[in-house]
Amino acid sequence: MSKNLSHLSGRKGLNQNLFDQLGIAARTTGTPDQASMDQLQNEFLFGKANIFGTVTFYDFLKSENKGKKVYVCNGSSCRTAGTQAHVKEKLSQHFTSEETGEMCCLGRCHENSSFHYDGHNYSGADIQNIDKIIQNKSTRKDNYNVACSGNAVITASTPALDSYYQIFRDCITKPYEALLEELKTSGLRGRGGAGFPMSFKLSSCRESQGTIKYIVCNADEGDPGAYSDRYIMEHRPHALLMGMLIAGYIAGANHGVLYIRAEYPESIQTINDALIELKNNGYLGQNILGSGFNFDFKVISAQGAYICGEETALLSSIEGQRPEVRVRPPFPTQQGLFNQPTVVNNVETLACVPYIMQHGGSAFAGIGKGKSTGTKLISLDGFFNNPGIYEVDMGTPMDVVIHQLGGGFRLPVKAIHIGGPLGGLVPVDKLSILTIDFESFAQNGFLLGHASFVCIPKDYPLVEYIKHLFQFTAHESCGKCFPCRIGSTRGYELLEKATSSDYKIDLALMNDLLETLEIGSLCALGGGLPLPVKNAMMYFKEELQMYFKS
Repeated sequence: MSKNLSHLSGRKGLNQNLFDQLGIAARTTGTPDQASMDQLQNEFLFGKANIFGTVTFYDFLKSENKGKKVYVCNGSSCRTAGTQAHVKEKLSQHFTSEETGEMCCLGRCHENSSFHYDGHNYSGADIQNIDKIIQNKSTRKDNYNVACSGNAVITASTPALDSYYQIFRDCITKPYEALLEELKTSGLRGRGGAGFPMSFKLSSCRESQGTIKYIVCNADEGDPGAYSDRYIMEHRPHALLMGMLIAGYIAGANHGVLYIRAEYPESIQTINDALIELKNNGYLGQNILGSGFNFDFKVISAQGAYICGEETALLSSIEGQRPEVRVRPPFPTQQGLFNQPTVVNNVETLACVPYIMQHGGSAFAGIGKGKSTGTKLISLDGFFNNPGIYEVDMGTPMDVVIHQLGGGFRLPVKAIHIGGPLGGLVPVDKLSILTIDFESFAQNGFLLGHASFVCIPKDYPLVEYIKHLFQFTAHESCGKCFPCRIGSTRGYELLEKATSSDYKIDLALMNDLLETLEIGSLCALGGGLPLPVKNAMMYFKEELQMYFKS
């Protein structure tokens, strides 16, 4: 990270944002032209190499994206479902290979066959109607099961705007210390995977010196198989927005930034509509409701980079820099966006805040198990009889999730990859020992993470799946640290050689590679990759042994 570039990017404030401008410049052709990049370079006083480095990083800005008209989802869930070859074949009847790109992931994991066309996402049976979609520009809102087992924190229906925002109106009449204490009592921990206490971040930001402070919502839900954040943004947008407003009041921040994946166009539209509603009802701007509290939002559309789910890479992205992971300390709450104190939380975490403020921290802490308080949204993919989004109390037995909510599997499954590409690979015979909470997964050598469920069917070669994980990491690495950048590529190369020839991988070499990734990577992308690979090597030794030296 360059602190000077952070300051330069922040000179114009959020409304004139460099990253935004690059996205706008790419709209017509799929990549910014040289004239646009030169203009932005001069306007923001960035070097030519800095602008070029940013543009060439993102899937939807780089020159290879020029001329793309349609995109096929290449996420893990669509991959294991085996639907995408048919999708590509149908699309090839209308688009050339040069006009066809890839996206990962579209969050349509409940029905797969996912693709993106003309600013909209499609899935399920939509591919059978591609002729009509192209001709009529028709769209269809996807439909999936939503249910709750236990306490409804996020899935509970929300009342009309003014009635719901009574929670916020009550909050801004109280001292911030009282609200912070409720959050501490609640035990709310980050739902994006890290499980870090939210109250600590807000307190740290409040205590940090800075004339401007930010609340940033990490809505770059890039974990293939996860679509819970998408559910919140499209069906519970005001739970998220109110959570950010309250967080801003507690932290002393006046600016909220929603960094939403480009792969979720419907989420971006819904959030923008909800912000207009807030503005029209007096809940944004200066001196909100006469309280003396000022707050406004900026929505930023991401441009296709999984690494931006890492909070410091996300901040660099907003600044228009190449999204490389930053070395900590300093932490974002001390020196974050534009070098100012910043709190970064994910969508689900922020959406829990209104419930806590309405019912009290003790009520939230009374749900769950141990240090895993409250509820958790889980995303079940298309291998379940009842795929969809389910809210469960922390500590809910996995059997309840699999059989009562998910309705069991519609096809034989041998493992479930839970928590995204860096989560644990759980054999089906180990599911019964798990409960939905951070500690249960950690104690058994897995990771709850985002609580996305990607099923691996019995006939899917596990070696192909872990090869896919190495390839995914190699593509998405920010490149800043050697272990992740090189190690992920070497892992893919080893597996590719073993599956395409009679080469056998030295087990000691693979273990050394995994250890180097685990302890030497700057962030969880390279550091987390070894977990599912180790799980596969431990629990599916017999299936994988043919690729290793005996």
